[in-house]
Amino acid sequence: MHKLTRFAFPLIVSMSLAACATGPNDPNANAKEKGAMGAAVGAIAGAVIGYQGDHSGGALRGALAGAAVGGALGAGVGAYMDKQQAEFERQLAAEQRAHQVEIERLKNENLKITMSSEVSFDFGSAQVTPAFSRTLDKVADILQRYNRSGVTIVGHTDDVGSAAYNQRLSEQRADAVAYYLEDRGVDRRRIMTEGRGEAEPRASNASEAGRQLNRRVEMIIKPDPNIQ
Repeated sequence: MHKLTRFAFPLIVSMSLAACATGPNDPNANAKEKGAMGAAVGAIAGAVIGYQGDHSGGALRGALAGAAVGGALGAGVGAYMDKQQAEFERQLAAEQRAHQVEIERLKNENLKITMSSEVSFDFGSAQVTPAFSRTLDKVADILQRYNRSGVTIVGHTDDVGSAAYNQRLSEQRADAVAYYLEDRGVDRRRIMTEGRGEAEPRASNASEAGRQLNRRVEMIIKPDPNIQ
């Protein structure tokens, strides 16, 4: 067996198994999994570099050093997003119970917050409603405290009206949310906006219920990958 493979492979396998060892109700499962997977990736990189520099034992030393660095970075990002998600879940609990907001953790550690346009904007308008402003106040407060996250705001519409009209409306709504967050103290450099019009429906536009699901604003919250 190649020396690099013989030294690094058992370490990488053990770290990968550790990523799967968390319980289903473990509140820190994301951080632990991210840390173990980061350690595995770091081990691979460290082993390659170490082997190239010192064939006698550099692969193993490099794998261990890479695992330490990769694990710290991975666990740091996961723990940071665990805490941020818990804040959103707590602060937006009433909106979730009313089916006005959905909070989802994505595979890449991003958070997706989906907000129904039924409470966000009046029909055909890009003016933030008073009810929506109260929700955005909570979001702005959390984003200010977790200032190592960026946010992409994405507007979506149903297919009522022309495609060009809906594209423009979706962009205007995303911009309106961005301006509101900026007014509440969130650094504008952390915010990006997109409008996707009627191009990405969640349901069929053939019914009012489907069109209601399609009218929405999404926030994709992305952590700084260098968090430790």
